[in-house]
Amino acid sequence: MTAVSPAPVPGVEAGRRVEAPLVLDTAPPRTLDFRAQFALWANLGVSLIGFQSAATVLGTAGHELSFAAAVTAIVTGTVIGTAMLGVAALIGARTGAPAMAVLRGLFGTRLSYLPTVLNILQCIGWGVFELIVIAGGAQTVAGTQGWRWLFVLLAGVLTTALTIWPLGSIAVLRKYVAVAVGVAMVYFTVQLGRQGFPDPGAGNWDGFLPATDAIIAVSISFVPLAADYTRHARTPGSAYWGTFAGYSLAQVWCYVLGLIALLQSGGDTSKIFSSFTGVAAGWAFLLVLVLRETDQSFANVYSTAMSVHNLLPKVDRRLLTGGIGALVTLLALRVEEGEFNDTYASFLYLIGAVFVPLLAVLAVDYFFGAGRNGWDTGQDAPARWLMLLPWALGFATYQFLAPTAVAGWWTDFWQGLQSAVGFTPQPWTSASLFGFLVPALATWALTPLTSRRPARADG
Repeated sequence: MTAVSPAPVPGVEAGRRVEAPLVLDTAPPRTLDFRAQFALWANLGVSLIGFQSAATVLGTAGHELSFAAAVTAIVTGTVIGTAMLGVAALIGARTGAPAMAVLRGLFGTRLSYLPTVLNILQCIGWGVFELIVIAGGAQTVAGTQGWRWLFVLLAGVLTTALTIWPLGSIAVLRKYVAVAVGVAMVYFTVQLGRQGFPDPGAGNWDGFLPATDAIIAVSISFVPLAADYTRHARTPGSAYWGTFAGYSLAQVWCYVLGLIALLQSGGDTSKIFSSFTGVAAGWAFLLVLVLRETDQSFANVYSTAMSVHNLLPKVDRRLLTGGIGALVTLLALRVEEGEFNDTYASFLYLIGAVFVPLLAVLAVDYFFGAGRNGWDTGQDAPARWLMLLPWALGFATYQFLAPTAVAGWWTDFWQGLQSAVGFTPQPWTSASLFGFLVPALATWALTPLTSRRPARADG
């Protein structure tokens, strides 16, 4: 069996820090301990997008969840979603392979190209969105509607630089950025909390599960990125618990703070950042969060390059990250924020519909199926066509319960199917949970067939 990564190398060689491999088949240095993983995922859990996305939890005007229900949905969705994220992180630490290369073991090399292409598209999209959000935050701090192009360009250059030295960037996040972000979050929590806020949906829990699904989808969106970083973890345990603890704490904090700012802004997402700058010295602490947002764009650009590596394993990582960083920056210069905001919720649910069932199939096959005997993640790993079946079944289950509003004909198809079988969505029909459970059970049922080691393509 040919593996993507041979035995791991130490994090320090001859007294100097080593960096991430330049090509796919080089062993990853194991430099990231629990603190580094915690800091990385805590930083990724705090996002300017997360503050604005509190609106997807609160609900529409006139139908808002109560504050208690919204906070419970945030905590519940985060714990469930981050537990799933931790599984992907654990597998990455065990295999030492990037996320999309891990899928070679599940689907075979050529079939792994399908989720790889999907991940490239979503990472580029999120990378563009992050640069747009960073520019918007910078405009708020500067008190201007101009210079957008300059802020996008500066954010793009910084993002690209971070991807050239990814492990060094994570070390900076652990030592300095995480502390600064923590101070800023504490400051805004105290300042906004003391002002009080209304509770327009007092007592209302209707829509709790859809709100929980939205939060699960946010966490799940990092599943196809996790192994790109946890492959450098010193131990699988530090990868899992660092990811789970860091991301859970930060995302709950971020969304609850965004919820408070949203309620203080009368439900207007465009005024959330104004709530931050409205407190004493708020602009300075918001600037910290704006600068920190580049770790989100860094993660998307770097993971795009790692995904491309699954297609082009011999191309130098620095060339990939440089080219992808330039592409994302160019696209961000040409796209307005409103164009992304109009489709944000739909894009979020579509990510969940694709990667929730994929994670279920991945986890069950790795721990209970073929993975127990060792996956073949080499360049010539044979195709495992049968593994596409539970993934497709899980995607269909998710869409049947909660059709993604990406196009009218798409929604009409799934709603027509619901009518044909006499099904009406109920409050307990969580798309994320059933979208995970159904493919997990299907994969487990197929284990007697799929756990047999397939013959290699070369015979």
